[in-house]
Amino acid sequence: MRKLFQSGADALSEMLTDGMTIMAGGFGLCGIPMSLIEAIRLSGAKDLTVISNNAGVDGYGLGILLETRQIRKMISSYVGENKLFAQQYLSGELELEFNPQGTLAERIRAGGAGIPAFYTKTGVGTLVAEGKEVRSFAGEEYVMETGLVADVAIVHAFKGDTEGNLVYRKTARNFNPMMATAARVTVAEVEHLVPAGSIDPDHVHTPGIYVQRIVHVSNPEKRIEQCTTRPKPHKEFA
Repeated sequence: MRKLFQSGADALSEMLTDGMTIMAGGFGLCGIPMSLIEAIRLSGAKDLTVISNNAGVDGYGLGILLETRQIRKMISSYVGENKLFAQQYLSGELELEFNPQGTLAERIRAGGAGIPAFYTKTGVGTLVAEGKEVRSFAGEEYVMETGLVADVAIVHAFKGDTEGNLVYRKTARNFNPMMATAARVTVAEVEHLVPAGSIDPDHVHTPGIYVQRIVHVSNPEKRIEQCTTRPKPHKEFA
């Protein structure tokens, strides 16, 4: 099977349809598959359900799909950095399924593991549990959450080989690895593309069996949501 494609648009061609569900990896703006998000924008696919920890920022990340009104529903945990998201949600234009962050991560992991549902204490007695089954185990109440599976997962990796074995770097390991397992088709953009067999098997985070398509994106733009600095400590020398 040919896995390597020339561009995000090439990799996602004939795959994107209106109304489909897409998982988008990353944490904040770290490890987001920007070239693949741009390819989705150019495709014009609409009425999308997007599963992502957050919704990017205004004008970047998933924010560009909000600008084009291509997203109908978000399944997310943290959306506080995007004013357009808030406007669309408050006006009723955008549907939101809000999740505690750990619950969202476990719903995705469960979907990838073939687990249809699980019970958690998180959210019991709150709005999170409304309309969901609540059961008692050993005298404690737990709310049932369902696993999540997408039509397509788009992920970003620091390194990958031509067979789709992926290595993520630091914060980019949030959500990208589990999303790669929880979709019918996984498309990965990689910063450093190496020949098959070049990556030590002990260093592989996502085995290539989960990845169907790969795009090489060298030197991607990496933005910072909130740049916070502090003075360097003064050092006195004898």
